[in-house]
Amino acid sequence: MALEIERKFLVSGDFRQSVCESVRVVQGYLSSVAERTVRVRIMGDKGFITVKGISSASGASRFEWEQEIPLSEAEALLELCEPGVIDKVRHVVPVGDHVFEVDEFHGDNEGLMMAEVELSSEDEMFMRPVWLGEEVTGDPRYYNSMLMKTPYKLWQD
Repeated sequence: MALEIERKFLVSGDFRQSVCESVRVVQGYLSSVAERTVRVRIMGDKGFITVKGISSASGASRFEWEQEIPLSEAEALLELCEPGVIDKVRHVVPVGDHVFEVDEFHGDNEGLMMAEVELSSEDEMFMRPVWLGEEVTGDPRYYNSMLMKTPYKLWQD
């Protein structure tokens, strides 16, 4: 059992020259209620199941438990998920002492790019790359479980 502490940002510049790894991610939700989400994910050729608790007041931290499962089981569980699938490519970008995961969304969330950085505390300092845009930590519209229900393409300006 672990506490996940991360901050989320929109991407407003070119990060691609610093990418060290990229992988396709497809995920769905068995439960998407705020108090507990249960996510099924296929990352490359691996399957995972993840349980997340409700976010803190700042939105930066919450309980997270994740377990790798056989790919065939992840594929079967995706068939049981709530309607809506998240399809994205995750790019790993080292910046200083931290690693940013930049998610480039496809499908119904095409055009959205978000960067996350995991921290050891909510107030931990980190280097901000020039391509990092507006912080959206704690904005529920940007939670993957919400993007599944109200995709980016449906948002009004």
